[in-house]
Amino acid sequence: MKNILKIFGILLLLINYSCRAQQMVQVPNDTYLLKTNDQQFLNKPLKNLLREIKPNIKSVLGTVDSPSYFIFRFIDIDEFKSGKAIGKNHLLICVYVKEPLDWNFDKRPKGKEYQWTKEDEEKYGNLTVIRIKVIGKD
Repeated sequence: MKNILKIFGILLLLINYSCRAQQMVQVPNDTYLLKTNDQQFLNKPLKNLLREIKPNIKSVLGTVDSPSYFIFRFIDIDEFKSGKAIGKNHLLICVYVKEPLDWNFDKRPKGKEYQWTKEDEEKYGNLTVIRIKVIGKD
């Protein structure tokens, strides 16, 4: 009887572990799923959207226009500036937020002005998403 309970408990743990949802964006080409399912993210915190993106965001640009928005890219800024990205239509995600951004290149660490960091995610994660655009192809 004890063995049956142990097996049942282990089986429950395995089933629970395997039933967890995967992230929506597994590879950069999946970013169009964000636009298709944008109702899941609109009027919700930015951190909910970022949680669904598995590939590393290698560069970001924050714009303080009205409305404010972020441009997320899956290529780093050095590759972009060097011209390796010319002729390629790389994917980018534009995420418009309701609140004004406090984005200043002078206050960001030198050499890392375009990098998305954990500190950025903590600082901007509670901003409210109002629109999502996906541009380009990979």
